Amino acid sequence: MNQRSSSFTQIWRYASGAWLALGLFDATQTLISMRAMDMHHAWTTLFIVSVLSWAVWAVFTPIPLMLQRRFPLPSRAPQAWLVHAAACLAIGVAWAAWTSMLEHVTNPFAYHHGPDPFLPLLRSKFLGNLVGDVVFYGAILVFSASVDARARLLQEQAAGARLAALLAQSQLAALRLQLEPHFIFNALNAITALIREKRETEAIAMTAGLGDLLRRVTDQSARQFVSVAEECDFLHKYLDIQSMRFGERLRYRIDVPAHLMHAQVPDFIVQPLVENAIKHGIARRARGGALRVTVASDHARLTVSVANDGPLLPEQIVESVGLGNTRQRLRALFGDEQALTLQNDGASGVVATISLPLDAENWPVCAS
Repeated sequence: MNQRSSSFTQIWRYASGAWLALGLFDATQTLISMRAMDMHHAWTTLFIVSVLSWAVWAVFTPIPLMLQRRFPLPSRAPQAWLVHAAACLAIGVAWAAWTSMLEHVTNPFAYHHGPDPFLPLLRSKFLGNLVGDVVFYGAILVFSASVDARARLLQEQAAGARLAALLAQSQLAALRLQLEPHFIFNALNAITALIREKRETEAIAMTAGLGDLLRRVTDQSARQFVSVAEECDFLHKYLDIQSMRFGERLRYRIDVPAHLMHAQVPDFIVQPLVENAIKHGIARRARGGALRVTVASDHARLTVSVANDGPLLPEQIVESVGLGNTRQRLRALFGDEQALTLQNDGASGVVATISLPLDAENWPVCAS
């Protein structure tokens, strides 16, 4: 069953339930009002006839639904209005004929002279309910339009969520591939230097660390989120290798409270900030500097900050590709519930801060 036929069936089921409810309400109201006026009728028969009279609208509801798809209203084409007007009149005639037949056969009002003749009853029913037919026909079209609009909205929301997830996946892949080539070349050169100096233990440790790092970078899993502990483990490996390059010029500290180690963060989200801090901060200073990664929370939001000793940001900031991708990825994952800021920290420092909702159930988009 295709999507359109599924929507059609759903609308018809809802409409049938609505007609049944209207029939029960109408029959109950009719009996209560007539008994209150001390009328004497065949009450059981009258109740059944009143309910069954609504069956015509339940049976013929698919007609305006199909016509609305072929000749949608409102429309500037006179043909569409004529088609729907003809259908409305036809259903009105069918309803009048059905109701007249039921009353003619069963005599629910218990007339002593017997039921009214069929043709006069048919004419009276049709003319007396003409306005009601137009109202009911229009109600079907309005109900159909509202259900279709809701279905389209849900489809657009689902498509938007899928697109956001795909965007986040592609940006994660871009971030993984963007690991600075100079970093890998420098690490390999450092390993070569250690081997030449016969510092085999350190060379092996650095090779193992580089292998773990590259394994994580080239991980092809589709997961978008990891624990803070996993992200910190990756940062330790990355910074340990960077320390081989910078020596005493690079000092770093990662501060994470124990209760936040299991909090979830986007995979590979902090490394671009750390790389940016080293490349544009510490590497430009002859004496190097300190780098601090801090994770904190206020019970509702998780904050990750990466600070370094400078130099200070210029007035016109040109955002790096890594930071730009990170910002877009955060927006795709969390919508307006996230923030990434880059600003001067005091007189001689720069800090990049990511703010995220702490509770994963409140994240707008989560492609795990």
